[in-house]
Formats: sequence, C-alpha cells, structure tokens
Amino acid sequence: MPVQMQLARIIISELTESQVIYLREIDGEREFPILIGIFEATNIDRRVKEDGYQPPRPLTHDLIVRTAEALGGTIHSVVISDLSNQTYYAQLRVETEDGEMIEIDSRPSDAIAVAVTFSPPLPIFVAEHVLAEATSSMP
Repeated sequence: MPVQMQLARIIISELTESQVIYLREIDGEREFPILIGIFEATNIDRRVKEDGYQPPRPLTHDLIVRTAEALGGTIHSVVISDLSNQTYYAQLRVETEDGEMIEIDSRPSDAIAVAVTFSPPLPIFVAEHVLAEATSSMP
C-alpha cells in the first residue's frame, strides 16, 4: 500500500550539480532525500514559495498538465514506485475521459514538479518497499 508523503525540504546549492528534495511521511516520521537537477529544483522551489507563481511562458511541467487536460485527462497523483541501483522511478497517475486510470513513467523530479503546479499540490505517494529501502540507510 503506497504511503502518502509531502515535500518537506528543497535544498538548492549552486556549488553542486545535484540538488536535493526531501519527502516526509504525512502520518509518520520517515523521510528521505532524492537528488534532482537544478531546473526541476528551482521550478519546484518557485512554485512552493511563490503562491500563484505563473512563469511568463509555459515550462515543461506546465506543458505536461496542459497536454493531459487538452486530451481530456486529469492528473490525479504521483507515485514513486521503485528504487533500483540508487535510482527512483515514478508515475504520473492520469484519469482518462472514460474513467480509466493510466500511469505514465516519469522521473520523480518531473512528477513532483508537475504535482506542485496545482494548488493545492497533487498527492505524492511512495510504495512501502521503496520507503523502507530509502529510509533503511538513513541515520
């Protein structure tokens, strides 16, 4: 059963290529980091900190949302579904016009960036086995 998480922290450093986001369990204490790129980190950070932020032109994450909506779909949530060789895997869960729920393969950073384009942000879930593995090496 997936565990609902929330974006807890975003750490942006101009000194490194990888930025870090932390997800924290909503009804618990567990949290873990995911390394992401600067573009996704700054987009997520701006959307979280600047309520109602709209870029002058659509970013890739806006394009994903608009494309789904133009095709009659509704993005419902993000699921981080797997962890393999220190790489996380995620899906965007999209409901089609006829009620079918489809999952679209995504990098977690892109999926979370899509989630925060909504107000309030879309739910973020993590598979229990991923959460257990991600937090097992945490102090």
